[in-house]
Amino acid sequence: MKILSTIAVFACFTHFSHSQSAQINIEQDQKIDQLLEVYKSSLSNNEYYRIQVGFGNYAKAQKIKSNVEEDFPDLPSKIDFDSPTYRVRVGRFTSRLNAERKFNEVRIKYPDAMLLKPKKSTK
Repeated sequence: MKILSTIAVFACFTHFSHSQSAQINIEQDQKIDQLLEVYKSSLSNNEYYRIQVGFGNYAKAQKIKSNVEEDFPDLPSKIDFDSPTYRVRVGRFTSRLNAERKFNEVRIKYPDAMLLKPKKSTK
């Protein structure tokens, strides 16, 4: 009898605990989207030190980029087109000290690497 009453009590609790439901509505101010766009554009306009590890035609640049991603997975890499060649550049360093430290490390594997300074702003 105790077992039967215990099972009945647990069944009631289980039934009532699953009967609760809620709905959440998130309302976001449209200005948040605008602020995110401003933030993204400011990041892309920031001036960074970068390391150029190689260049050539697009196929060669892709090969260099995949090698760099394998050798330095912590560095973001990108292929930039600067007529007439494709250039593989890595890193986005805000301080010269950090850029030079990583540059010395990269240059061991890629002796032709160059440290690129940020362009001066015309604003």
